[in-house]
Amino acid sequence: MNLRIPGPTPCPEEVLAAGAMQMMNHRGPEFAQILRRVTDGLNWVFGSSTDVLSFTTSGTGGLEVAVVNTLSPGDRVLSVSIGSFGDRFKSIAKAYGADVVSYATEWGEAADPAVIARMLDEDPSIKAVLVTHNETSTGVTNPLEAIAKEVRARDRLILVDAVSSMSSIPCPVERWGLDVVVSGSQKGWMVPPGLAFVYLSERAWAANAEAKMPRYYFDAAKTRDSLAKLQNPWTPAMSVYYALDKAFELMRAEGLEGIFTRHEAIANYTRERVKAMGLKLVPVDERYASNTVTAVWWPEGVDGKAISRRAREEFGVVLGGGQGKLEGKIFRVGHLGWVHQAEVAEALDVVEKLLAEAGAKV
Repeated sequence: MNLRIPGPTPCPEEVLAAGAMQMMNHRGPEFAQILRRVTDGLNWVFGSSTDVLSFTTSGTGGLEVAVVNTLSPGDRVLSVSIGSFGDRFKSIAKAYGADVVSYATEWGEAADPAVIARMLDEDPSIKAVLVTHNETSTGVTNPLEAIAKEVRARDRLILVDAVSSMSSIPCPVERWGLDVVVSGSQKGWMVPPGLAFVYLSERAWAANAEAKMPRYYFDAAKTRDSLAKLQNPWTPAMSVYYALDKAFELMRAEGLEGIFTRHEAIANYTRERVKAMGLKLVPVDERYASNTVTAVWWPEGVDGKAISRRAREEFGVVLGGGQGKLEGKIFRVGHLGWVHQAEVAEALDVVEKLLAEAGAKV
């Protein structure tokens, strides 16, 4: 199966084998060593001088961690949404009682840092900004460094969904002045679903001390205190930790710059190949096209769902579909984590063949 969705992503065989290890005492010295190595790896990738926390949950759970540990009911927050996952971040904040102000672009567009700056200037009561770094529903990467600069200049918190960017696209949390940053194991980390990773800055920890949103399982302070003893507060997804420990060996061997360069090269290939087929990218401005997933419009008059079904059933190629208002209108090619150009080329060969058979001009 050629799995070309933006998560869960394929895993190297040695990572899968590591995840199949026998259980051990999750409060014993052997697991403590694994937790320390994994945390050191997270700090390296995030660019953090303090320990990044890990939670047994999905990326969405990590976003909930970000919200409930820094905000109180009634806090005014600015939601910056450029797609489905930006909308999800906003929904989590609303569910816990935040007073949400929205800035939403047309799907396919990136957020404008100047608009965010203006909205913050016009409303001094806004405490925090929620923003998605890499929106997999549209294949767009926000100019996060520029956005963070405007937010920090106005002394507000910035909470970042980096679920599908961290470990594949540069996102140095301290250098860019980010406050809370979330990622998930099933994306660029080359391991199965089950863990979310959350960075909190000093400003975020200060906000945490005042935050009043309810939390128990997702209590960042409890997790930090347990990590100081090289434990989790609750039972961890041990098999995913085993896998991640092995994945970090592979990532360190390649190096961060090597990882970023590989993703950029494969993304460039994918975009050029798609355009050469006469297809149109969803990102309006290619400068903001994602290096982890490419979103493409199906041609007019083509049944995209039927083509995706044939690709899966006849050729073993699994494409990502459109979400929300883009359902049935686009397809998405995931190229993050353990991925090589040949796999993407094989998937696009199948798309080109099936489009031609459907009567599209390619």
